[in-house]
Amino acid sequence: MPHPMTRHPILRFHGAAGTVTGSCFLLDLGQAKVLVDCGMFQGSKSEKELNYREFPFDASEINAVILTHAHIDHSGLLPKLSKAGFDGPIFATRGTVDLCSVMLPDSAHIQETEVDQLNRRNQRRGRNTVEPIYDAGDAARAVTMMRSVPMKTWQQAAPGLRFRFWNAGHLLGSTSVEIEIETREKVLRLLFSGDIGPSHKLLQYDPEAPQDFDYVVCESTYGDTDRDIIDERARRHALEAEVHMATKPNGALLIPSFAVERTQELLADLVQLMRSGAIETCPILIDSPLATRASEIFHRHARELENGKLLVEAMEANNVRFTETVEQSKAIDNMRGFHIVIAASGMCEAGRIRHRLKNWLWREEGTVLLVGYQAAGTLGRILQDGASTVRIQGDEITVRARIRELDIYSGHADGRELTEWVRNRQPISAGTFLVHGEEGALSAFSQRLSAFLPSERIIVPRIDGAFELTAEGAIDISESKPPRIDPARPGHKDWHNDLQSLVLDLQDELAKAGDDKARNVILRRLRRALEE
Repeated sequence: MPHPMTRHPILRFHGAAGTVTGSCFLLDLGQAKVLVDCGMFQGSKSEKELNYREFPFDASEINAVILTHAHIDHSGLLPKLSKAGFDGPIFATRGTVDLCSVMLPDSAHIQETEVDQLNRRNQRRGRNTVEPIYDAGDAARAVTMMRSVPMKTWQQAAPGLRFRFWNAGHLLGSTSVEIEIETREKVLRLLFSGDIGPSHKLLQYDPEAPQDFDYVVCESTYGDTDRDIIDERARRHALEAEVHMATKPNGALLIPSFAVERTQELLADLVQLMRSGAIETCPILIDSPLATRASEIFHRHARELENGKLLVEAMEANNVRFTETVEQSKAIDNMRGFHIVIAASGMCEAGRIRHRLKNWLWREEGTVLLVGYQAAGTLGRILQDGASTVRIQGDEITVRARIRELDIYSGHADGRELTEWVRNRQPISAGTFLVHGEEGALSAFSQRLSAFLPSERIIVPRIDGAFELTAEGAIDISESKPPRIDPARPGHKDWHNDLQSLVLDLQDELAKAGDDKARNVILRRLRRALEE
């Protein structure tokens, strides 16, 4: 590689630092700047508001983006990046490019739809209107900037920096990124884990990557969790049990699921259970246009997938229906007899699952099965934590449906698997950065790694933190200016969640009050508290 650097490279953490989402890491080489991922923040409203703010860097100065995979928390701000002035290549695998070609336009559509609804409410309330983060045209332009590159093949991203992809076992096309940076002292070797998949994934082969690095940047989503060791047979048996418990006359099993990979895995297992007679055959509805289009892409890439043939057979089953139009989706609410609905989004934050929840949460015949990570502040986490009442699109809904959880379909390795993944990357000479995790997961994973890595070289960066990467170790050069978000807030409920909880508690207390006089007493106390 030509152009050795005249100074040490700087690594900046502009997302997924102290929180799970918003993956965005900037490698500043002086003569070039390269991003690894450019994803959306998800979770509490305080975190999601970061998506609307300006980038903490000049987009026009970025030479290239290296994209680990297509999930929106890794790719979702690429259209905003190009809109802000970035005009370089976005390197990704063919699977990732194909998935982004449907996921980014879908993200734009969701934003435009939700902003339109918000603006109508704002106009009625006399408030200012807002603009979507980007529109369909911005998303289409970002897709045209993508460059498909094969696994395990060195590519030049910018002067002095080359990279190659390794299978991360998380999703169709998902990767870990090996990077070499030419400096005057030596070639610095870095590895960005991306999202690491578990060993029992139905459609993905096990993760792989080389060893011997100066720096490793590793995800920590489940760094504090050890799941039961489970094989394909045990996974299906657990799903079978959940379906049996949910089966009721005129009932429904609702599965909030990420439209990409998780939906396809669940569909394949459900159809296999029905064909074997383990559970009764019933309608399975994939209520997500994105899941429909993503499933078609998985169908095209079936030869690259482990057990791809099972997925193809499931998609062609007579009892499986993909709803495309709004009318088809609304018709689900009129169905009779037990049925299963798989709908996005996986954290219940957007998409058609919210409509299905409004129709079923208040009914005892309904079951909601959570099958993936639920970020703090999301509706999925609120249900997971046992809320008796929730608000959806302004409506108060009493929760009578059964809320169940099945973590065996997670796309992420657990703490034990992550630890082994890092152990197998040794030697790691200069430092290990832990990202993509909430506070508890980061702390627990750090403790695990300290059993074989020097504790002082295990670093948990805060958002917008910056580190000079030397051959001897990382030097913290983070600026002292106020952070874009309180370091104590990422990964936690925010004031929006507290307000919603307070309103629900107040309504509950007013309902329990014996008469109007008692209700007026409650309201007067509240007014006095506000005045004070």
